[in-house]
Amino acid sequence: MDAPALPSLQDIQDAAKRVKGVAVKTPLMESIPLSLRLGARVFIKPENLQRVGAFKFRGAYNRLCQLTPEEKSRGVVAFSSGNHAQGVAAAAKILGLKAIIVMPSDAPVMKRDNTIAYGAEVVEYDRETESREEIAKNIAAKYGAVIVPAFEDFHVICGQGTVGLEIMEQGLEMAAEFDQFFSPVGGGGLISGCATAIKSMRPAIEIYGVEPEGFDDVRRSLAAGKIMSNSRHSGSVCDALLTHAPGPMTLSIMQKYVKSILTISDTEALIAVKYAWEKLKLVVEPGGAAALAALLSGKIDVRGKTICLLLSGGNVDAATFERAIKGP
Repeated sequence: MDAPALPSLQDIQDAAKRVKGVAVKTPLMESIPLSLRLGARVFIKPENLQRVGAFKFRGAYNRLCQLTPEEKSRGVVAFSSGNHAQGVAAAAKILGLKAIIVMPSDAPVMKRDNTIAYGAEVVEYDRETESREEIAKNIAAKYGAVIVPAFEDFHVICGQGTVGLEIMEQGLEMAAEFDQFFSPVGGGGLISGCATAIKSMRPAIEIYGVEPEGFDDVRRSLAAGKIMSNSRHSGSVCDALLTHAPGPMTLSIMQKYVKSILTISDTEALIAVKYAWEKLKLVVEPGGAAALAALLSGKIDVRGKTICLLLSGGNVDAATFERAIKGP
């Protein structure tokens, strides 16, 4: 069997045309406080300012807007702890589609409530004892709905890749020649799309991903050269990054482009949430702040470099945000 085609720069540029005027073109911001602290020239791409508060809207809309009229009439189903759920729900509402979202019962209340507010139906499940994939498959079979994966999908990856395309275009306008790019990693859809765009436009840039400790399936998969899964499905404050394992497509892309995967603790993630609020004036969820956490905690020396870090989402519930602001 032939390997599936992987997204190209042209595919991502085509996706950018589809999401233009629908997704927010988030700013690229040079951070003086962070640059001084790290001894580097630091730029931030705040996807927490994206529609639904996370980059996920880009991939969801790029996938849904290409459904056939017949597929649209049957609706869509997705499974997610929150940000992909909101992205699919919002895209479905814009396009007039029915959406059913399978969400873990321990998902942040704000993410669940927002998903419902966009008009989607939510079906809850237990992360530890039930398979979200099986539940979604059964729903799709019952209604004939189209399953929209969170990351292992060609069009979803292309949509997420528009973040990287914007970074390179905005960096050019700001005379920033990036040496390194840092992104949070869950299943790998975001970093795969971004890396494809970034490395196609500037091959010398080093791509780094950041995962929570204990949920480093991508790091282990890259080291082993095959898909490795997490033994746990819950237990980290970085709920947005708790995927079971990367997919064949995202792993193939990451093997091609990603230099290294760093890991962070829950405490480091919460410290980054507090830093973003105090110094950057941005509200970011723990998983969305993973790349910032890795840099603040010195996981890699970036002195003298020009770097870009991605804040992938800002959907943090009040209790977690309060915990972060109060500090350890």
